[in-house]
Amino acid sequence: MSISAKPTASPSSDTTASAHDRVYRALRARIMYGDIAPGEALTLRGIGREYGVSMTPARESLRRLVAEGALSLSSSGRVTTPELSNERIEELAALRALLEVELSSRALPRAHMALIDRLHSINVTIAEMVSKRDAVGYIRTNLEFHRTLYLRAQAPAMLAMAETVWLQLGPTMRALYGRLRRTDPPQNHRLIIAALKAGDEPGLRLAVRSDVTQGLRLLVV
Repeated sequence: MSISAKPTASPSSDTTASAHDRVYRALRARIMYGDIAPGEALTLRGIGREYGVSMTPARESLRRLVAEGALSLSSSGRVTTPELSNERIEELAALRALLEVELSSRALPRAHMALIDRLHSINVTIAEMVSKRDAVGYIRTNLEFHRTLYLRAQAPAMLAMAETVWLQLGPTMRALYGRLRRTDPPQNHRLIIAALKAGDEPGLRLAVRSDVTQGLRLLVV
């Protein structure tokens, strides 16, 4: 499958652009939240059938996701979700530690009780996902916990970089969930909330760094 051909202009270009954005966002969410396994192939025909779109928006969506590192494109034109090497997992874990620790530190001065209450509420939902053994729901709400905190940093470029890392790790995070066999929400989330309440920046930085790296280390053999 080739995704390199440029689409030609047409009178329905606005409609095509809208379809492309809809498919792109839907696929991006599925990849980020681990709904597509590592190494799974995606085809233009399959995407078109699933989302009810023509080849052009399907092709543009895949091209955009390949550019973000969410999908891999082989020399033969085959598009798949990436199967990450140990070195790549370690690299992305290091990026999470750098970006998310800094985001949490910048968010701390703007943390208020409404934010802390919201994080606690999300953590309750994470516990529900764990009890249901809902891997995709767990990953989605876990990232919602982090995103909710980092939005308070008011550093949109840095948050966008963090989300790109999450996107590249999505299928791998699904594999990690299966290995962890969680029965409780992440312990570090409680430490993050406690550090926010106390205004403890060193404690917050340590809790965030531990939360975003400890699990990924289990995948490196």
